[in-house]
Amino acid sequence: MHEDGGKEKLYAASLSGGKDSTAMVLRLVEEGWPLDFVMFCDTGLEFPQMYEHVEKLEKALPVPVVRLKEEKGFEYYLLRYTPERKDPDSPYAGRPGMSWAGPRNRWCTSVLKTAVINRYLSGPRKNYEIVQYIGIAADEPQRVREYRYPLVEWGMTEKDCLDYCYERGYDWGGLYRLFDRVSCWCCPLQGLEELRTLRREFPELWSRLLEWEAQTWRNFRKDFSVQELEVRFRFEEERIREGRRIRGKEFFRELRERLGSMDGLCFPVGEKIREEPEGEVQDGTDCGG
Repeated sequence: MHEDGGKEKLYAASLSGGKDSTAMVLRLVEEGWPLDFVMFCDTGLEFPQMYEHVEKLEKALPVPVVRLKEEKGFEYYLLRYTPERKDPDSPYAGRPGMSWAGPRNRWCTSVLKTAVINRYLSGPRKNYEIVQYIGIAADEPQRVREYRYPLVEWGMTEKDCLDYCYERGYDWGGLYRLFDRVSCWCCPLQGLEELRTLRREFPELWSRLLEWEAQTWRNFRKDFSVQELEVRFRFEEERIREGRRIRGKEFFRELRERLGSMDGLCFPVGEKIREEPEGEVQDGTDCGG
């Protein structure tokens, strides 16, 4: 407690493990900013290389890395937890599990990260004023809401952050050579190209994605279920081997025929398949980068 009656400050950095939060933590230390500890909130959904990266970073930092994790875990909330609905007549009422997150319901971020961090900080907040650093880059101003954003103050873009980390020997085992952004491997907000890469480079994770979807009630994405993506990606591979295009009217007509033969077709008849749906970036909380 200060002489004026105010609380002493405690400085904490949130670390997702991605390029932005890593660059932020490294530069905070290099420039001597006040920093008491770093928080890594483990969703249980990180790539194996990400865990190796966090361990390497932890050994190099002069402050402790506090590892946090939601006790019940992602699979429980995805498949088994049944929330109380305000509207008892809601079509979702009584359905088991939260199912897949979406742009308007990012429960995974709030349950597996935000709530976990807030619970942890509720203890120190009784005696300290918490200054929380969040690693959001300068070219993502739409995600800036509260807290302290050093990357924005420094004017560091996402590219700057990646270069900064590479220069200091952090390369995530090549993850950023495979993906533009690295967050939870099962995120439904990824683009199709990232999902193609996931299936090709991490088949064991892709298999788990198929298993989870078979047990839940909401499609993985608005436009494709995981099963439909599997059909599409196999079809693309066939056409590539045959030297045929994976774009254009012919491709999408034949794709629709293949998808139409599946039970539980995601597309209503006559609905157009978008050629390359864009993934959506999480905002507000640091979900990776």
